[in-house]
Amino acid sequence: MTNTANKKNIRISVSVINDLVTDQRVHKVCCSLQNAGYEVSLTGRKLRKSPAIQREYKTHRMHLVFNHSFLFYAEFNIRLFFRLLFGKTDILLSNDTDTLIANYLVSRIRRKPLIFDAHEMFPEMPEVIGRKYIKRFWTAIENRIFPKLKHCYTVCQSIADIYNQRYGINMKVIRNIPFADNTCKNREYHKKDIFPEFNNRQILLYQGAVNLGRGIEWIIDTMPLLDGYVFYIAGDGDKMQDIQDYVKKAGMSDRVKFLGRIPFEQLSAYTACADIGISLLKNMGLNYFYSLPNRIFDFIRKNIPILATDFPEIRKIIAHYGVGELVDDYDPYHLATTIRDMTARVKNWDGFAKANAELTWENEVNTLLKIVADAASKN
Repeated sequence: MTNTANKKNIRISVSVINDLVTDQRVHKVCCSLQNAGYEVSLTGRKLRKSPAIQREYKTHRMHLVFNHSFLFYAEFNIRLFFRLLFGKTDILLSNDTDTLIANYLVSRIRRKPLIFDAHEMFPEMPEVIGRKYIKRFWTAIENRIFPKLKHCYTVCQSIADIYNQRYGINMKVIRNIPFADNTCKNREYHKKDIFPEFNNRQILLYQGAVNLGRGIEWIIDTMPLLDGYVFYIAGDGDKMQDIQDYVKKAGMSDRVKFLGRIPFEQLSAYTACADIGISLLKNMGLNYFYSLPNRIFDFIRKNIPILATDFPEIRKIIAHYGVGELVDDYDPYHLATTIRDMTARVKNWDGFAKANAELTWENEVNTLLKIVADAASKN
């Protein structure tokens, strides 16, 4: 295994296709590698409205001409390819299948170890699964490259099992859990400070991408039955305009509020002020069915009970620790009853202490460091 002194000479080039602002997983990976003595640089992209960022590791965000469609993915991978080809690096760390083409080609040309982090099952994403030719393209990429992966990991055991069986590889599991920290104190003070318009109402919070199949409409449909509640949506995405139109059409603008994208450095303060965290998903393919959203761990870290969809990996956490309620009936009356029952026992959830002791990034990171050390030994 590589010792700390040698690590300082090992440069790891990490790449992800987003603008780095809200990606907690990649940030945790980069921080952990930097703290372990590696020299880390992270490449993403810069959007027109992307705020400035300051990180303890090097970052670079590429300005792209195209930000949608196949041309976007093509431009990103072409520019990433040349950046990695001529950059100083010893190890390549690719996040998700949409950055894998450039990383794989450079790893072969330069004979550098490649590490792959599968945040999800990319060809099974709802935005992809219904588009035959696009799904076929990304599946072909995975079929071509995945069998050759020597150092790889993903977010949950179910996805790892599928890929390991399909491609005969040894994909590890590193769950997207926050760093250990103290849970929120003075919740009422924070509510008034962060949500000045909440008017002593109970706060329902969804945080994450506002994309297809996130179940946000189900909560909007339930809000007319929930006097004394307000639903906050923290995030942005492809379906944001549709959701905003849905709220207006439902006449729920006074009960459903949009916070926009919040940098993860600030998001935990919002999370801590919720009364119930929302993590509902439609069954739109294997990627959602076997997902383990990081918002679940974010809510747990702040002792916020969770209303979640009863899918296998989610059940393993919610049911095991007793930190929320699982539902498979999304009728507004059923959801309203469940939410009111959860609110009534909000101070009587006894599973958070154990969950917060066991579910920490510090417990996950050992797997990451072993994978990187193994890759470094092959360099």
